[in-house]
Amino acid sequence: MTSHPTIALEKIREVPIEEMRQRLSDFYGDMSRRRTVRDFSARPIPKDIIEIALRAANTAPSGANLQPWHFAVISGPETKSKIRAAAEAEEREFYEHRATEEWLAALEPLGTNKHKPFLETAPYLIAVFVQKFGVLPDGRKVKHYYPTESTGLATGILITALHQAGLATLTHTPSPMKFLNEILGRPKSERPFLLLVVGYPADDARVPDIQRKPLEEFASFIDT
Repeated sequence: MTSHPTIALEKIREVPIEEMRQRLSDFYGDMSRRRTVRDFSARPIPKDIIEIALRAANTAPSGANLQPWHFAVISGPETKSKIRAAAEAEEREFYEHRATEEWLAALEPLGTNKHKPFLETAPYLIAVFVQKFGVLPDGRKVKHYYPTESTGLATGILITALHQAGLATLTHTPSPMKFLNEILGRPKSERPFLLLVVGYPADDARVPDIQRKPLEEFASFIDT
């Protein structure tokens, strides 16, 4: 039987139940204010803020701990312009030809359309890629397990970390997104997962008046 090295668990600091409730209530209160933003300010953000958020994202659990993701951080205006042009081309095709009437009706309350100025206005875009397999230094391939699920978990932590920092985000998913591989020089072994827009909201930013489901509609408790 193969033995693998281990280290002692760095224990989670336990807190009294009442403090636990308060912490979670405070966290929920903060997260309930998180909204998808489409009107961004060009106000700059220090690079190290993004780096810390990415380190937090990299703590996500992943299949066999293979961490099958790559985050390409874009701040250069030339590259952002290329991404916007390519994304809007796909969005025009979607809104004018591919989307069904039912789909367009579902999107209407959100105010989305084929124009994506935020892709150039926001100080950062983070292109998230799923790595279908890894490559060892000797060129051998390593299969990744549950890469899509793992990347989704990491992206969720990233969005939460950025919100905790007081920043706004937008998850943008033009389809298809292969143009991101071409523009950013990412290998074919990586599949674009989503494009995360990051920045401060514009002073006059507005968001749709929508509600989240109550607990009883999205959770069930089985006690026997």
